[in-house]
Amino acid sequence: MDFLIYAYLQSGREADAAKVIDEVKTMPAMEMAGMDMHSFAMSKFPAMYALELHRWSEAAALPVISKAEAGDRAYTYWARTIGCARSGDLTGANKNLAEIDAIHKDYEARKKTYRAEYTDALYQEASAWVLHGEGKDEQATAMLRKVADHEDAVGEEQTSMPAREMLADMLLEMKRPEQALAEYKGDLKFNPKRFNGLYGAAQAAEMAGQTSEATEYYAVLVKTCEGGSSARPELAKAKQAVVALK
Repeated sequence: MDFLIYAYLQSGREADAAKVIDEVKTMPAMEMAGMDMHSFAMSKFPAMYALELHRWSEAAALPVISKAEAGDRAYTYWARTIGCARSGDLTGANKNLAEIDAIHKDYEARKKTYRAEYTDALYQEASAWVLHGEGKDEQATAMLRKVADHEDAVGEEQTSMPAREMLADMLLEMKRPEQALAEYKGDLKFNPKRFNGLYGAAQAAEMAGQTSEATEYYAVLVKTCEGGSSARPELAKAKQAVVALK
């Protein structure tokens, strides 16, 4: 279900992704290898949905599953921090960021190395958006680049927003389209055909005056979403760009 929701969100099938999340809500509690899988799912899936669709206010208001494992709660706080920061609520962002920090420090104290590293990455990504909101862009981009380089080196499959894509998004907001395009390209090598990666690359290329390259990215996005029923404005713009080329 984790990978299925991710795939739906990349291919213009948001309604199908929402149906899977609704199905999970009706499922009973379940455990696997000592993990509460239902709480994991309800912590991650709605957060993934809100962030992938750039629904920042929705992400900021995500409920924290109190009985969820600490790392799963950290994921919710991560999404909430980004949602708050990108909605302009830095007070709320810092409050949620502090929760991630507390969970990370607890893992460190208990020598839970893998979980400590995981929550540290969440903290750095979320913190970068807070720094960006505070106008500390060089610190913010450096922090995201560090996490992105680590993700690339590890090469793990993921169903979360890649740090390099977030870095590219941030650079685009900072009106640095050439730099943003380079980061989108780098991320698409590791995470091909991501909806936001393709659209972001097209936007960056367009802003950089590289119209033909922008159209190529729009075309790939349209093809990737064939058969879907998405009403996302980004896809509508991509379709218009492809039709204009013809």
